[in-house]
Amino acid sequence: MDGTGPQDEPELVADLVVQRLQAWGVGRIFGYSGDGINPLMGALRRAGGPEFIQARHEENAAFMAVGHAKYTGEVGVVVSTQGPGAIHLLNGLYDARMDSVPVVAVIGQQSLSVLGSGYMQEVDLMHLFRDVASGFRQQVSSPEQAPLVIDRAFKEALATRTPSVVILPHDVQQAPAPELDQEHGVLTTAPVWRPARILPRDEDVQAAANLLNSGQKVALLVGQGARGAQEQVMALAEKLGAAVTTSLLGKPYVDESLPLAAGVMGHLGTSASGYVLANCDTLLIIGSNDPWTEFYPPPGAARAVQIDIDSAAIGNRYPVEVALPGGAAACLDALLPLLEERGPSDWRNDVGQAVRSWHELARERAFTPADPVNPERAVYELSSRMPADAQVAVDVGSSVYWYARQLRLPAGVPAHLSSTLASMGCAVPYGLAAKLARPDRPLIALSGDGAMQMAGITELITVSRLWQQWADPRFIVCVLNNRELAEVTWEQREMETEPRFPDSQALPDFNYAGYAELLGFEGIRVDDPEQLGAAWDQALAADRPYIIEVVSDPDVPLLPPFPGGKAQAASMMEAMEKEGPQTQHARDLLSVYLRQEEALEG
Repeated sequence: MDGTGPQDEPELVADLVVQRLQAWGVGRIFGYSGDGINPLMGALRRAGGPEFIQARHEENAAFMAVGHAKYTGEVGVVVSTQGPGAIHLLNGLYDARMDSVPVVAVIGQQSLSVLGSGYMQEVDLMHLFRDVASGFRQQVSSPEQAPLVIDRAFKEALATRTPSVVILPHDVQQAPAPELDQEHGVLTTAPVWRPARILPRDEDVQAAANLLNSGQKVALLVGQGARGAQEQVMALAEKLGAAVTTSLLGKPYVDESLPLAAGVMGHLGTSASGYVLANCDTLLIIGSNDPWTEFYPPPGAARAVQIDIDSAAIGNRYPVEVALPGGAAACLDALLPLLEERGPSDWRNDVGQAVRSWHELARERAFTPADPVNPERAVYELSSRMPADAQVAVDVGSSVYWYARQLRLPAGVPAHLSSTLASMGCAVPYGLAAKLARPDRPLIALSGDGAMQMAGITELITVSRLWQQWADPRFIVCVLNNRELAEVTWEQREMETEPRFPDSQALPDFNYAGYAELLGFEGIRVDDPEQLGAAWDQALAADRPYIIEVVSDPDVPLLPPFPGGKAQAASMMEAMEKEGPQTQHARDLLSVYLRQEEALEG
């Protein structure tokens, strides 16, 4: 009790729900209040916890819950009212579903007595969440049902790494909390869950070892399933002389300073990863479900083994010969003693050269003159300054390309984004969740101006409310302000051979640095690339949140990595010719990037 209300108030179902959340170890809930969930809000007040974080919009609250799950490994919890509040949650819940993280949404509903009448804000929530929470969604229709529904929601979210939905009608929340006796039709459940230790069969481990030992050009594709297995991944790579590529979600779980770390694969990735996956003869996929299948080795070109905790995911992206269902660390621990030590090899030398060549190309791209600032350089300058204890949040858009290609994360630095759903507006909500979980660590968010205008600007208001409570006040947002939905523009040119459509693509300019000052932060507007290093130094030394607004060039091309970029570049050029002479600068930059890649090829 927090001492703000009578001590003899009768306990309600809402109080029982809060107690159950506490029993599940929930320390923080994200959300937005409303009449449909007000009894639960009262119960949170009376209990004095979990802590309630008020977002500016329910969608952002859901993103915060997803971010909490990604940065901590715990269940993220979000609360909303019925009707529009519930509808707003969908985008964040789909983010959780598609990136496989556990989230529980507790949602208010109109009273049972009016459902079916077309009442104000009455939405069929069971139907609304049927797809996104297909594993578990349940309306609590009696007080006795409340504990078991909460327990089932958490167990399903944890076991399947998907969102669960609990719907609480208003009158059920207000009902007296029941005494659960042993009787027919009443279930007494427990808030207990532990993961199973899943191990592959010995014969499958031996088959995987035999396959890997027979390969001459071994490559790893590391996904988010390698979380907690970084040491084993690196030990295996070193033992086999294997090249290491990652999915976008797997990037934080590989030490990118290693000489055979080839970087992110796929459309957003590096030329080194392209070389590795085009030339390997053996592939070990570790906890990855990356959808960029056109960048995998051609089917039949490489023999493959796949490790995944979800046995149904094995073989979905590439035709593998050996399946190892189980956690990455346990599977690799079983596999490592059976692998033969490799010494120096031509493959190791070739991969090392490809990685060095990529680093040279990345630096050359970052320092390519642009008008006024090349966004690649903004991220390149951060890379050498990244604090070893930082946390990173990345938004969707062109900023993801520069994160994937230009930011080399120190070992142990977490970085997260909306990957499979690829929803704009996630970076600041994610960053808030990360910062609240570890207020002693600096937070760095990378975002384009489109994503900031969609959600980031509003949630900076939430940052302004909370930052003075943090042990380390640094919450740094780098906004790449190019006044353009640049990724979509380049995608239209590349994939549709369509010229830019200004009504669709142009964004209003906004003074992000000035807005920072309005909120009591510090901000700087950078329109000279030579100022970028100093701007990062100032932000990292600041005693409050900081916005770096980089006036960046929308004409810097989002060119796929060599060798796949040539065909895409031809489509881009054709589209820009349709646009007319105003694209000359963009065509010149694209030509420069192509020449740089041709030099790499040579």
